[in-house]
Amino acid sequence: MSEVKRTIRITTEQHILKDVPPVENYPMRKWNIQISMLDQSGQEIAANILDKVTYTLHPTFTNPIRTTKQSPFLVEEQGWGEFDIPISIHILGLNGKTGERKFNHDLNFLQEKYVNDHVVTIPVSSTKNQVLNKLLLESGPLPFDDNVNKRKLETGNGAADANKFKKSKGTNGAAVKGSIDLEKLANGLTKLSEDDLIVIVQMVTDNRTSEMNIKNDVDNGEFTMDLYTLPESLLKSLWDYVKKHTGEA
Repeated sequence: MSEVKRTIRITTEQHILKDVPPVENYPMRKWNIQISMLDQSGQEIAANILDKVTYTLHPTFTNPIRTTKQSPFLVEEQGWGEFDIPISIHILGLNGKTGERKFNHDLNFLQEKYVNDHVVTIPVSSTKNQVLNKLLLESGPLPFDDNVNKRKLETGNGAADANKFKKSKGTNGAAVKGSIDLEKLANGLTKLSEDDLIVIVQMVTDNRTSEMNIKNDVDNGEFTMDLYTLPESLLKSLWDYVKKHTGEA
C-alpha cells in the first residue's frame, strides 16, 4: 500500500450584521466555513476526494453537529462569540476511521476572511478504489501512475503535449491507409486527454497482432506504435474514438 499527501484548505469568512442588535456589547456576525483543496501548483480546487464533512458547533447552537455531503461542504451561521470547531472530513471510498481526518478549527473574528491549510496522508492502491485514484489525479500524481498516466507516445511531428504517436507513409508516399488519413489520426491522438489515451492503448493492446509494430517499454513508461502497421479496422475504431472525443472531422 502506497501513500500520497494532499492539502485540505479550510476557508472562513465573517462580517458584522449591522441591522442586528449586539449581544452583551458584542456585535452579531454572520460567518461561514467551507472546504476545498490545493493542487500540485497551489491552485485551489474542489475537494472532490471527500464524501462528507462534519462540523461540531458550540452546544448553544441549534443542532450543533452539522454534516454536509456536497462540495464545498459549507456551514453557515450567525453569532457573536469565537470558539473552536472540531471538523471531521471523510475521504471517499475509505471505510470508517481509515478515511477520517480531524482538525480543530479556530473560529475567530480577527479578519473577514482567512484560510487554514492542513496536509493529510491518504493510503492508495493501484488495484483498489479507482474512483478515488482518478479524483486524486486532479490534484497531483500518484506513486504508481508513471506507466499509466504519463505514457509517451511517439509521432513523426515531434513532441505532443504528454503523448506521442508515430505514423509512416505507404508505398505511394501518402500517410493514408485504406480510408483512414493517418496524418489526421496522429494529430487527433495528440489532442486526447490522458484518460482517453489509456483507452486507446488498451484498444490497440487488445487487438494486437504479429504484423503490428508496437513497443511497450514499461520501465520507461513509453508506448510507441507505427500507425501504418495497424489493420484498417482498428484504425477506423481509433479514428471514430478520436472524432467523438476531440471533435476532429
